Amino acid sequence: RKPALRLDFLNKVGGIEEKVYMKIGNEKILAIPEKDLDRTSDEGKASSVQFIHFNFSEQQIKNFFNTNNEIIIGIEHKSYNHMTKISEEVRKALIEDFK
Repeated sequence: RKPALRLDFLNKVGGIEEKVYMKIGNEKILAIPEKDLDRTSDEGKASSVQFIHFNFSEQQIKNFFNTNNEIIIGIEHKSYNHMTKISEEVRKALIEDFK
């Protein structure tokens, strides 16, 4: 049953890799999908594994460090929308990646 649900979901969310964002305060930064291979098939089925990254400006990095700014990660796809605030624990771990 779960494999069928998974396949049904993946068939609905083609192109999802183009719909991921991170929001720092009021600024939304779109993810950049890796282009090593297509993550969505010609038939519109999304891969179950997506590789994305974010290019931050120096100001966006400063805003990320500023604990007054809420950090949200989300997806805005026509068939799947979700967003969540990252925890302070995750934020601290990600800050280490900027150093």
